[in-house]
Amino acid sequence: MRDPKIGVIGGTIVLNKRFFEDSNNIKISTSYGEVDAQISENIMFIQRHGNSLPPHRINHKANVSAFKDTGVKFIIGVCSVGSLRLDIKPGDIVIPDDYISFGDPSFFDDKAVFITPGLSERVRQALMTASKNLGLSFHSKGVYMNTCGPRLETKAEVRMFSRFADIVGMTMSREASLAKEANLEYAAVCSVDNYAHGIIDESLTNDEIEKNKRKNFDKIRNIVLETAKVLR
Repeated sequence: MRDPKIGVIGGTIVLNKRFFEDSNNIKISTSYGEVDAQISENIMFIQRHGNSLPPHRINHKANVSAFKDTGVKFIIGVCSVGSLRLDIKPGDIVIPDDYISFGDPSFFDDKAVFITPGLSERVRQALMTASKNLGLSFHSKGVYMNTCGPRLETKAEVRMFSRFADIVGMTMSREASLAKEANLEYAAVCSVDNYAHGIIDESLTNDEIEKNKRKNFDKIRNIVLETAKVLR
């Protein structure tokens, strides 16, 4: 088996689903803890969180370190988000080009090292090429607002966020900033699973969010696998 070149990290949208038809399960020991992963050819998949691990308790440092330690060069984040805009609808796909966050972890806890955060344009372009190859529509830009979770946002928070961002989630910026510190190229493909609280008059329910996640799984999986071919 070749060392993985491409890393994929996903959340509840891929929970209890096997991302690859043929893969091996492995455990990776890092300086920040042990990580469970699946490897298939040159792709490594990590489940960032699930039923027993809410988003605010994810060990982001261990996950990014696991990619780095196994030779991954490119990371594709698979993220579930809420829409802050009426024209970005549940079921849509967004490939963000920037993000807002005020609480990302850092590998540089004992010294002052300042990075310029951002998403990899190479991986973003590969995600867009893959989506076009598959004939799928998507939003080619969007600002991701990262909250800490595990709760959803209040209506007042959503009104404020919607002035500056397009989608809201709980994980992407943590991974993107750490990947930049580790000199890895990271970008994400986001499944829009709901309108954020207060964007429309209807009540936001967890059942509706989960239903929309299930609808988008096949599209997201196909985009990721096609993106891996583009990046090879």
